[in-house]
Amino acid sequence: MKPIQVGLLGIGTVGSGTFEVLQRNQEEIKRRAGRGIEVTMVADLDVARAKSIVGPNVQVVDDARKVIANPDIDIVVELIGGYGIAKQLVLEAIAAGKHVVTANKALLAVHGTEIFAAAHQKGVMVAFEAAVAGGIPIIKALREGLTANRIQWLAGIINGTTNFILSEMRDKGLAFDDVLKQAQALGYAEADPTFDIEGVDAAHKATIMSAIAFGVPVQFDKAYVEGITKLESQDIKYADQLGYRIKLLGISKRTAAGIELRVHPCLVPAKRLIANVEGAMNAVMVQADAVGTTLYYGKGAGSEPTASAVIADLVDITRLHTADPLNRVPHLAFQPDAMSSLPILPMDQIVTSYYLRLRVADQAGVLAKVTGILAHADISIDAVLQREAGEGESHTDLIILTHDCVEAKMNQAIAEMQQLSTVLAPITRIRKEELN
Repeated sequence: MKPIQVGLLGIGTVGSGTFEVLQRNQEEIKRRAGRGIEVTMVADLDVARAKSIVGPNVQVVDDARKVIANPDIDIVVELIGGYGIAKQLVLEAIAAGKHVVTANKALLAVHGTEIFAAAHQKGVMVAFEAAVAGGIPIIKALREGLTANRIQWLAGIINGTTNFILSEMRDKGLAFDDVLKQAQALGYAEADPTFDIEGVDAAHKATIMSAIAFGVPVQFDKAYVEGITKLESQDIKYADQLGYRIKLLGISKRTAAGIELRVHPCLVPAKRLIANVEGAMNAVMVQADAVGTTLYYGKGAGSEPTASAVIADLVDITRLHTADPLNRVPHLAFQPDAMSSLPILPMDQIVTSYYLRLRVADQAGVLAKVTGILAHADISIDAVLQREAGEGESHTDLIILTHDCVEAKMNQAIAEMQQLSTVLAPITRIRKEELN
């Protein structure tokens, strides 16, 4: 049978890894797919560099539209990234009747609804395993492996840069800025790390997972996003003393009122497996009614781990290339006409528990005033830790862990506590997730 012909749009880190793994494991992949899969055309602005990677047997052009226009290309792999030209090229490829594989989480989180609708209408597949958690097959697990389940929640460490930074801050007691520079030097963080450290990258991925888990449209604009830039090493130290680790989590939960979709730092009990995921590794926990809790762990980025996911999508499309489009797995796991209209909840309606750190005057009655405000807001306290003031110090840190409450109540209580004359600095608030 004639091999499936693939065109790569971009041959950077992931593209070169995809080409290399396809070449190296060609026979194994053919045995699994039922026919060969060959990259026969590449578009890249740096034509000379692209030719040095793929050799003389692959056509290299500097215009991506030439790949899309080639009638022999069956699958277009978009590895350009971003929202701009990538969106146009993906929609053009779909309009030309090509299947699409993409690692572009930003594109799908923002424009996925439009792209999937176009693909459904044209009867082609858009596969995106590589868009979330690199080499971990979490999309396939959610779309297929857990299809018998009613998923209740998922929580993931889905950005390796921030996890590396938090691990280093905890292990070495370093400040955020120092570890960020180290992450950049090691290649974990970009020169402009904003998308990573502000939680945007994780929110793109959480948006996609939430849509698949709960059968809702992709709605990145409704996600709550908070990064790690305001975390201090002392909070990581206090959390450790209380039996917790701080992780940046992407969280989505099904509730009676709607869907939670949020990314922010969390205190996670140290005994949870996900709390012990260190360095640049990724992990996703999924809680479902039939199977219980499952955990998916592995490399969330890198040339060959991400290529592994891209090629898994190529194999899937190859197997289903001639199948009736109506009998394929839907892009977001649920049939397009059966998507849920459950709303994404605003953050002030979320119920969770909290870690609070207050810099307070070292004098009698301070704790009573603070706990009085919490009691008046009907917020119960789980634990209190007070650092002894050093010799000559007139202030100390007061750490409070609360039980669950609605975020709106906590916002009001923090505003009231901040007005106390004995509270000497802005109050630090980190949400706490037991994940049990």
